[in-house]
Amino acid sequence: MASERPDSLRQRVEGPSVIRVLLADDQEIVRTGMAMILSVEDDIDVVAHAEDGLQALEMAALHRPDVVLMDIRMPRLDGLDALRRLTRPHAAHRPQVVMVTTFDDDEYLTRAVEAGACGFILKDSGPRLLAEAVRAAAAGDSLVSPSITVRLLKRLRAASSRPAPATRLSPREEEVVMLLAEGLTNAEIAAALSITVGTVKTHLGNIQAKLTARNRVEIAAWAWRNGLAGRGDERAGDA
Repeated sequence: MASERPDSLRQRVEGPSVIRVLLADDQEIVRTGMAMILSVEDDIDVVAHAEDGLQALEMAALHRPDVVLMDIRMPRLDGLDALRRLTRPHAAHRPQVVMVTTFDDDEYLTRAVEAGACGFILKDSGPRLLAEAVRAAAAGDSLVSPSITVRLLKRLRAASSRPAPATRLSPREEEVVMLLAEGLTNAEIAAALSITVGTVKTHLGNIQAKLTARNRVEIAAWAWRNGLAGRGDERAGDA
């Protein structure tokens, strides 16, 4: 039955540090491959599989995963529509959703950012990047495949038509946003600004509230769209 946990999923005693993952992809071989890759990670537990967007919603409600690895193109309900439902403001359970796809089309990426995805990786990114994406999502960070990052951020910057509304953020919040938009983790931001990780998290919480952003990817997208990111690249180009 769809609600039963597949026999191929690894059984383990779960603790507070174990990340619960749902795999959503219409190709069984892909789901099995990702499950095998993640099964060797002691801090990751694949709790359910889904073969389309509707089943992904059912499995998410049943198993309440921390992270969903979601394909974009699936039957019945595609990954982008399932993503929107999982990340809607009043959802009973809102997992972190990482889009995993063979399609690196810029339009898909932009729509996924707008729908609330917290990360993006390609299916051929390799085992290490897959596990890192799960951990980053669970920690509240984000991970985007290197082959996607540059095009996505350039597209967001190209869409900018006005100066950043910097008055909405404090000077320290602007610094945090600029570093976040360059892909730094909370720990890296803390080190760069000589503050604690807890302080970074507090700033990010305030920033999310001010921008009504669902996650750090949306904060980064806002920064790139409004010209608050990429300043270092521009200075380097002028040198």
